[in-house]
Amino acid sequence: MTSAGDALVLARRLLAVGRVAGRRTEAGGVRFVALFLATLVLGLGLASLVAVHAVYAGKEERRAHRAVVVADDRTAGEHAPDATAWLTQSDSLEGERAFSVVYVAPLRGDAPLPPGLDRWPEPGEVFLSPELRRAGAGEDIDHRYGRLAGTIGEEGLDEPSEWLAYVRPREGLSGGQATETVTGFGPDAAHAGVGRDTGYSRGNDKSEWMFQAVVLGLFVLPAVALLVVAARTGAHTRDRRTALVAALGGRRLDRALIALGEAGAAAALGAVTGAVVAGAAVLHDIRIPYADYILSSSHLRPFGWTAAVLAPLAAFLLVLTTVVLADLAPRRAASGTRPRGASRSVWLPRLAVLCPLAILLAVYGPEFAPDPVSRMLASWTGIAGTVLTLPAALATVTAKAGGLLTRRARVHDLPGTLVAGRRTSTYPGATARLVTGVTVALIVFMQAVAWQGIFGSQADEARRGLGTLDRSVVAVGVRGEVSASAVAGFLDRVPETEAVLLTSRGGHGKRDVTLSGDCAALTALRLPCPAHETRLDGFPEGSGLAGLFRWTSFSDAPVLVRRADARTLAERAAALDADGASALALVRPDGQPPSVPALKRLSYEVFPRGAAVEAPGDDELVPGAPNRDQGWWSALFGLVGIAVLAMAAGLGAMAEFLRQGRALAPLSVLTGGVRVFRTTAAWAVLAPLALSATVGTAVAAVLAAPITAGDESFITGGLILSATAVVLAVGVLLWAWASRVAVRQARAWRPGGD
Repeated sequence: MTSAGDALVLARRLLAVGRVAGRRTEAGGVRFVALFLATLVLGLGLASLVAVHAVYAGKEERRAHRAVVVADDRTAGEHAPDATAWLTQSDSLEGERAFSVVYVAPLRGDAPLPPGLDRWPEPGEVFLSPELRRAGAGEDIDHRYGRLAGTIGEEGLDEPSEWLAYVRPREGLSGGQATETVTGFGPDAAHAGVGRDTGYSRGNDKSEWMFQAVVLGLFVLPAVALLVVAARTGAHTRDRRTALVAALGGRRLDRALIALGEAGAAAALGAVTGAVVAGAAVLHDIRIPYADYILSSSHLRPFGWTAAVLAPLAAFLLVLTTVVLADLAPRRAASGTRPRGASRSVWLPRLAVLCPLAILLAVYGPEFAPDPVSRMLASWTGIAGTVLTLPAALATVTAKAGGLLTRRARVHDLPGTLVAGRRTSTYPGATARLVTGVTVALIVFMQAVAWQGIFGSQADEARRGLGTLDRSVVAVGVRGEVSASAVAGFLDRVPETEAVLLTSRGGHGKRDVTLSGDCAALTALRLPCPAHETRLDGFPEGSGLAGLFRWTSFSDAPVLVRRADARTLAERAAALDADGASALALVRPDGQPPSVPALKRLSYEVFPRGAAVEAPGDDELVPGAPNRDQGWWSALFGLVGIAVLAMAAGLGAMAEFLRQGRALAPLSVLTGGVRVFRTTAAWAVLAPLALSATVGTAVAAVLAAPITAGDESFITGGLILSATAVVLAVGVLLWAWASRVAVRQARAWRPGGD
């Protein structure tokens, strides 16, 4: 019993020794912050992995609960149970992803109400999701489909960010018009039928593993790098302490307890802070900046214990384990008594010479490769070579600049610049270690964003083509059965616009397109106005129709031109089936683009089911929007990862700078001030980070140029500036901190025979 008590007392003393030692070392404060940030970021990274899974699981659960139960042949007869008429269409905001517009109406009996609605909308009323109202405010989405009755409740949406509309037509929906006869909702619906999640847009979702990979690669892995740096920050002093404890007979357990005492408080504070942040997300919805996404707290609550407790706890234990292993790892003893000179970095200039060659190989090498495999091999070889040689090039340039600084300082009597120049030119390896993490992160980040741009090239191509297409023409596809008077009323209410009806039909295995319109409309489209039907080989060059249908099957089809007055045009449009094989082309003779949102609203006022209104490029822009949204997530997490790696690199450089603080302290007496410490800290911490931010970002963008040469990507000027600004901001922050600590050390120094 006494032995156990003695062991407990010894353990407490060793933990206390570790706490005191951590506060008194030169880089003790730096290591405390580094361990705190490492635990916090790692905990949030693990919690983010949990959150991604929670969101996908929550969305699937919500979809299961709102899945429609469709009447089968047995239950769709005269004695069928209570039922709701159900018809699904899609719509989109300008340049945004598609969303579902669901037409509902009570069909018979006590018709089941869709989840999220507290009452049946009156004929001509609409319920919209909150985020659809917010996103579509500029297009007056509140009045597009009818009178606004209210918003869809949370239980009727798979997530708070979902865009969804429930519309009750003015004239109702008969069973023949509706695509489905719904007898209930959810897996536990009491009515007989077949349940499935139908009528909602699911094409906007990417696979869960894709988001998990983004979080893991751009958030968790940088946190691990920060942890490694934090564990070895101030290692010089701790290695001497560990050797002393071992020489005094200390066991590995004793050394581990000292290490735990030194790191425990910082890791605990980081874990608690991470738990608070994760707990806030569990309790309240959070809007994620840049991606403009609402993280649902209701999705996280079933996983709240894992996200808010287990993830920070796992980060806490991982940090402590890493710290102990780093302190207990055997160190290679120094051999010989000669001091280590700068010759250890003789390999840096040799690697620096290879850096321009690697960049040229990555950018221009694929152009000379004979096949796709060789092009890919040349590109990746050049990128890998740049990753290996760019830090050496930056370190070599910095060392050369250090020599220039030294000569300038001697001429102008600048002690701070003299110390900084000598240190920079003597220790290029320290600069190389500092910039490696940042430059690698920037290159990997730009590559990820560039490849994401390829996946989103469908939307980018359409967006890029908008500047060259004739936007004075839009296509209007009428949905459902309409009357000739409705078509005529719609055309009469469209101001300053001429209309041509396009009809596509098959014949002998080949489709042709018939254009019907009066002379004014045909002339506005640069088409002939013949007295009799005339055949053309295709849309004439310069005609707005060529741009409108460049991505459709109309583009290569033979064209038949017919003259038709307004009444005949309306009758032909009303007689056609809305199967996508016909459309009204509306053109403004003055060349101005018609308002697509206004036309959509007008179509819902005139036609029972509205109309599909598309401007040139919309058929490619809308389907590609989910890929663009995925790119926003990649950019967001990439910037976070760059900030974490810049912090890791900067903290390591700052700790190395402060380790020499006691040696620099006497300079305050020799120079009569403390400016020398701010100058030295600027060249030791800020300058390498600033150099890696500017040069690293530029090189990363150049390496991504071959990928983005054919397709526009998310690598924009704003993104490049953001990545540079993040690293510069971290550099300025750490420089100010290093200067302050160095000045405090200098002011506390007293001559002691050293």
